[in-house]
Amino acid sequence: MQKFKVLFVPDNKTISIEKDITILSAAISAGVYINSACGGDGVCGRCKVIVKQGRVNSQPSGVITLEERKNNIHLACLTRIISDLEVEIPETSRLNFDKLTPEELEERLNGLYSKAEDIQPIKTDFKEDVFKHSPFATKLYLELSKPSLNDSVSDLERLYRALRSFEEFPVVETGLFNIRQLGELLRDCEWKITVTLGKRNDSVEILLIEPGNTAHKNFGLSFDIGTTTISGQLVDLNSKKILGTKATYNQQAAFGSDVITRIVYAGQGDGLEKLHNAVCDTMNQIIRELALEHKIDLNDLNCIVCSGNTTMIHLLLSVDPAHIRKEPYVPTANFLPVVRAAEAGININPRGLLSCVQGVSSYCGGDTTAGILSSGIYQKVEPCILIDIGTNGEIVLGNKDYLVACAASAGPAFEGSGVTSGMRAASGAIQKVSINKKDFKVAYSTIQNKKPRGICGSGFIDLLAAMLETGIIDKAGHIKASGERIRQTDTGKEFVVCFKDETDCATDIVINEADIENLKRSKGAIYSATAILVKHLGLKFSSIAKIFIAGGFGTYLDIEKAIKIGLLPDIERSKFIFIGNSALAGARQILLSSEAMAMTDKLAAKITYFELSVDPGYMDEYSQALFFPHTDLTKFPTVKF
Repeated sequence: MQKFKVLFVPDNKTISIEKDITILSAAISAGVYINSACGGDGVCGRCKVIVKQGRVNSQPSGVITLEERKNNIHLACLTRIISDLEVEIPETSRLNFDKLTPEELEERLNGLYSKAEDIQPIKTDFKEDVFKHSPFATKLYLELSKPSLNDSVSDLERLYRALRSFEEFPVVETGLFNIRQLGELLRDCEWKITVTLGKRNDSVEILLIEPGNTAHKNFGLSFDIGTTTISGQLVDLNSKKILGTKATYNQQAAFGSDVITRIVYAGQGDGLEKLHNAVCDTMNQIIRELALEHKIDLNDLNCIVCSGNTTMIHLLLSVDPAHIRKEPYVPTANFLPVVRAAEAGININPRGLLSCVQGVSSYCGGDTTAGILSSGIYQKVEPCILIDIGTNGEIVLGNKDYLVACAASAGPAFEGSGVTSGMRAASGAIQKVSINKKDFKVAYSTIQNKKPRGICGSGFIDLLAAMLETGIIDKAGHIKASGERIRQTDTGKEFVVCFKDETDCATDIVINEADIENLKRSKGAIYSATAILVKHLGLKFSSIAKIFIAGGFGTYLDIEKAIKIGLLPDIERSKFIFIGNSALAGARQILLSSEAMAMTDKLAAKITYFELSVDPGYMDEYSQALFFPHTDLTKFPTVKF
């Protein structure tokens, strides 16, 4: 097929693109991001561009004035390339994610903005093929019969007829964008086309019609939008194969470490816009890196499924989260319709779809629902617990008959944020630690056996347990010992885990008393929330059949050490099962199966949310948990120092 060169200015980016591709699609492929809230339907009028040189085929639009047309201004989504072009993108048409001063930008990104890192998908004990393969977006190659005097139905009806020969869809619909191009496209390609279908609520929408057979280019993304970390996964929707998984820090952390501070910030001036842009920027960074590494055109990314807590989803969609923190704590929406990804500012196929996993309440979001789905606790006969250890820790107790959930503000310490030498569970993170009792010499191992760059959550748990065993810290978390590795600073004592000549970060890797306090509060929040939930339902830890541990560091977590510091209950060790990032796994299941999506909706409606703040005993339980392992040592009978 004939190709033309398109130069985008002032970006100075050039791309070689096939004839009759829209300027909007060409811009996305070139990494130039144009505002198109309607996803290419030609109705929002935000994608105006100036054609400086070359010829185009532009469809008429009510949002382009006669004067604008005389000045070669066109809608990028309705303008097709028929020659070499030079296209100017006006500032008003750009997706601008950084409406900050250079000083604000530097402050916002200093030590925070990092390249997304490859993450190995977590293997679990659960089968991936629980649900029928019926992905969120499907591509079908069709060879339509040509019209004749004996078969003179319209082009659109001919297309619908061909689709229904494969499957009887409840409702098939399409947008004006596809209808406008249909007649010419069908005849140019001799009635051989590929149709991209997206499941949109209770109907099936024709997202895109392409000439020839492109059915093999069908990709989607699953995301876990965490308060501290955002993880994204690229999936081949045809083969179900995971092509790549990446994670990076959520840039929203520059505006607050927890959901409450971000809600407050969202209510200040353009705070909501900045928080929305930050999460979009982070997600788009991951998408760009995954697409580039796997040589996939952004236009072939047809859908996204996102899990996240309620506040994160509100900020992603630029919905005011103010009422989440105000009594009676009612969010704008828990059950959200499928929307175009472009409406949310996510750069994939401009007509691609975005689905957010249904949440339960203000503090129990779609990440919890996705975790329940992937863990399978909703199918269990005996009561089980799901603990997702993150900034906003979620705990679910239940089985096939009932599900009760609560949320604990654990803080970001176990995700590597808010502690001096903390980092995500990525290459170079210290994950295992032991300390010699005589000289306090530290032995450690890192992820991928790289030189240490910091300490991840599992490493901190090992480290705390080792410091307790050797007497470096007492049960309150105070550093009591002395030696070469223990130093007095202006803010208190610190313990050197690695001296800088051992590291890959040119600084000592340390833990100080403030870090220990943060970690102690995090573990206390998780344990006390779990204990209160068990007590509330009239159960004991001994009656729990399984405890599923979710979270980024689940693979590297040492159960004995986690119990020793009082993070997890002291019960039979065989009852603990690691399942990694359950929210991301659940989002992927939904991406690949409409059955999983339907089941998630049922689960969200079934879950009962338990508000910890209304329980009179919660603060007492939390206060008792602010020691290693606990003030009541009878709850930890196997823990000995």
